[in-house]
Amino acid sequence: MAKLKIFRCSISGGQIKAKKGAANTFEAMINPESYSHSYSVQYSGTSGKGDRAVGKSAPVAKFGNVAPEKVSFSIVIDGTGVVEAQKNKTVAQRVDLLRDIAYTYDGDTHETNPVKIVWGKGLKDFYGRLTDLSVDYTLFHPDGKALRAKIKLSFIEAKTDAMEAREAGRNSPDMTHVVAVREGDTLPLLCHRIYQDTSKYLEVARFNNLDSISGLEAGTLLRFPPMR
Repeated sequence: MAKLKIFRCSISGGQIKAKKGAANTFEAMINPESYSHSYSVQYSGTSGKGDRAVGKSAPVAKFGNVAPEKVSFSIVIDGTGVVEAQKNKTVAQRVDLLRDIAYTYDGDTHETNPVKIVWGKGLKDFYGRLTDLSVDYTLFHPDGKALRAKIKLSFIEAKTDAMEAREAGRNSPDMTHVVAVREGDTLPLLCHRIYQDTSKYLEVARFNNLDSISGLEAGTLLRFPPMR
């Protein structure tokens, strides 16, 4: 069975790319028994703290953003010799390698390194940044040397601005849109298309210096700015 691997990555040209070589690769001796992969979506207007609009009986949830994915799992490092793989490294050396790849601050980039996690089909090419790492040493040699350690790891999805922009496309309310008015269009209708919120029409009218919101002339170009 393929072993879980964690690769040190670099960022170049707006892309996250895995580095090659033993110093940039951590391979689990024993695969995790399980892992957690969580997804969440965030909305505004749901906190109950001043979100309720006048004249509405309840807050209206409005899409905010898709939160970064999160992955967490635990692995065991064994130095007793029971596990054949990587016998040439001690538990401490394996822990140091993992720390160096995922945790250690990089003075050149002024941040920790992004990593690529690969394990089977479920965790295929997950790019993330370490958020938590804890090591529990559970077995020792009489001289005090650690012989076994359980490591708990948590990662948050890593993404560059360029990657996010490509995924979001050009349909996001976070981007300014230029729209040509068509016959029958109204400002509230256009606001619904762009923002899914007809109440933005007065702000759009002010942004475009419109004297009137009625009788939009076909062919007129209107700008719809980013709004929340």
